[in-house]
Amino acid sequence: MIRVLVVDDEPLIRAGIRAILTSAGDIEVVAEGGTGREAVELARSHAVDVVLLDIQMPVLDGLSALPELRRAAPAARPLILTTFGEPDNVLAALRRGGAGFLLKDSAPEELIRAVRAAASGGAYLSPSATRHVVDSLADLPDGRADEARERLSRLGPREREVLALLGEGLSNADAGRRLHMSEATVKAYVSRILAKLDCANRVQAALLARDAGLGG
Repeated sequence: MIRVLVVDDEPLIRAGIRAILTSAGDIEVVAEGGTGREAVELARSHAVDVVLLDIQMPVLDGLSALPELRRAAPAARPLILTTFGEPDNVLAALRRGGAGFLLKDSAPEELIRAVRAAASGGAYLSPSATRHVVDSLADLPDGRADEARERLSRLGPREREVLALLGEGLSNADAGRRLHMSEATVKAYVSRILAKLDCANRVQAALLARDAGLGG
């Protein structure tokens, strides 16, 4: 069972998240809080696998709480859940140790998928958030673009096709439909792409694709 801490200053939002996650069958919401300070304290006192953390909260906002949260409960995986999808927030969340970033208008199944991914040690960034980040970094110095193109030369033609769709912010399932592949096959391609490009996650790969002018 995946143990989750939900932290949001709106009780109605917390109730909705609890209902969605409980419906999954393999996820249990073990604690709730309404501030970043509570997130740190509850994560320290409960053995949680994943923390769903809002950005804008009183006392201590989600982004400011992330470093403290990682120190207080290093085994817990923080997922940022917010209505604010600006690229600066996404990048700040990832830099400060977030395991992923979802917008509150994400589908319920995406929320469940993100929690499962984080609990298994992976990272999750919603396709819409990926698009925000990629679009914000479209204009690059020539040297950076040249370096990106050199790194992409390590990929085969099919891998480049998959990477181009990552650059558009597509999920594995959507990329599979576009390329007439199974989701599992796309996932295998993504793993090989990350290894060849020395990227930590699909977001870094998507940014590299945009740097090189591939797709999108």
